[in-house]
Amino acid sequence: MAEDGGGDEVYSLRTLRRRGKIKVFLGYAPGVGKTFSMLAEAQRRCSRGEDVVVGFVETHGRQETAELVEGLEKLPLKHITYRGKEFEELDTDAVIARRPEWVLVDELAHTNIPGARHEKRWQSVAEIQAAGINVITTVNIQHVESLNDTVYDITGVRVQETVPDAVIDTADEVVLVDLTTAALLNRLRRGVVYDLDKIPGALANFFKRENLVALRELALRKTAEEVDEFLERITQGEEPLHPWATEERVLVCVRPNQVASKLVRRGHRLAKRFQGRFWVLHVRTHTQLGGGREVDRIFELARELGGEAAEVEGDSVAEEILRYARELRATYIVLGQSRRSRTSEIVRGSRIAHIIREVDHIDVLVVADPSKSPPPSVD
Repeated sequence: MAEDGGGDEVYSLRTLRRRGKIKVFLGYAPGVGKTFSMLAEAQRRCSRGEDVVVGFVETHGRQETAELVEGLEKLPLKHITYRGKEFEELDTDAVIARRPEWVLVDELAHTNIPGARHEKRWQSVAEIQAAGINVITTVNIQHVESLNDTVYDITGVRVQETVPDAVIDTADEVVLVDLTTAALLNRLRRGVVYDLDKIPGALANFFKRENLVALRELALRKTAEEVDEFLERITQGEEPLHPWATEERVLVCVRPNQVASKLVRRGHRLAKRFQGRFWVLHVRTHTQLGGGREVDRIFELARELGGEAAEVEGDSVAEEILRYARELRATYIVLGQSRRSRTSEIVRGSRIAHIIREVDHIDVLVVADPSKSPPPSVD
């Protein structure tokens, strides 16, 4: 509800409009550059003619960050007196009254001063979104509610200000603001993050190198989870289809013959080289007889090398490979060289050519069959 006299009616009408988007810049510690990245994006959007305003930004006295605020429209802040002191908070009503296309709201996990309409800043952001306004915001990984105990185990610090996981999980976009731990510690020692008198305490506690390494890993994993969830929505038809994958996925297609083991080992090496995963697929046609024991042996080799194995049945081997590759979101398909004669391929069609012709955004690797190589010449 709005605090001024006529605000309730105005706000209730605006809630009928579409909900605003939220873009989150996620970091793993103070000083990695979340606010700087948010302001840099705001400047780019303004240069393109988009309507962007500053709702609340905390520069922490950093000169390069303060310079990026220049030229952006800054909305008035709400002044609240608490225990004889005056504090500044995000003015939710001012944002809704101005109704920009995008508003910048720093430090999503911030706890508002008593007297504000909402206890937490993320609740103010939710109200702004409900009014149909898009929000760009920042938060560190240690403020995600479900990670509170994990962060305590890592740092020994119990974070009091948290954001519900749903706020991050339902965000339209999560951008990881990454910085190596060495670079962050260098920024800290130079006084970029905190005042010089606070640096020794920070280095001895929260900013221990091992703490930062673990927190960075948490942030990387959280971002990967968000990407995986988005890709899952794509495969379920909830989002436009894009050929994205979070890792290299190698699909090795085998038949029960002497080349199968070579294909499996080649797929394993390919996946290992790109730090990805691999699957082995056998397509059994309705007319195929035998080969069961040999397929089991091939699958056992695949699992020994850390891969996964599957057998499917269908009338067309090529079509089943294509279907499985798309469902898997494969980035590579590994095939054995055809043993058919050139005449047979012309008459019956080439399975490899069919697959190459039909795939999009998937690389196809055809492994040579040693038995088809010409015998060495004798001088």
